Amino acid sequence: MSPDKLVYMANQIARFMETKPHAEGVAGVASHINDFWEPRMRKQFFEILEAGGDGLRPLVREAAEQIRRPS
Repeated sequence: MSPDKLVYMANQIARFMETKPHAEGVAGVASHINDFWEPRMRKQFFEILEAGGDGLRPLVREAAEQIRRPS
């Protein structure tokens, strides 16, 4: 998947979760990505994040600590 598409998808989740209280939003982003993104997508997500995370909304960056890294 293209990095731009992955960033777009993560930000879509964040936009929805930004309507929730902050802690709930962070947990919601992480939970959604953990539950619905396959390991290859999560691996690519962490590659984007480690390269600077350009374009990722702040809520996505905060949620990264709760997202499972694929092995």
